[in-house]
Amino acid sequence: MGKLILLLLIIVPALEIWLLILSGNYIGVPATIVLIILTGVIGAALAKKEGLNALRTAQLQAAQGQVPGGVLLDGICILVGGVVLLTPGFITDAFGFFLLIPQTRAIVKAFLSRLFERMIRSGNIIFYNHRR
Repeated sequence: MGKLILLLLIIVPALEIWLLILSGNYIGVPATIVLIILTGVIGAALAKKEGLNALRTAQLQAAQGQVPGGVLLDGICILVGGVVLLTPGFITDAFGFFLLIPQTRAIVKAFLSRLFERMIRSGNIIFYNHRR
């Protein structure tokens, strides 16, 4: 897993730079800069909206005595999506919007749920309940 992350940390920025140069040559540097700023502003607004919705839903579920597990995964996806949208580049922006849009976020949530379940079953994640 660590090698994959290291590989992504090397490949993704190189691809982002290549796409930014390509975009600058194709549509022009000013248009590319405006596009980067625009995706950041739209992404921040969407992250705020989705984050507030997730927070309200979590509070509602907690008030009803439910564990807001799915909403917590939403919150993780929204946080990562918002942070990724702040980095300039088209690949990261696409991934950030993918995490912020509820319909596509469901795909990542399903993957994370399966991943966490496997980690719990294998003993990589242990829950400790301490009662006083």
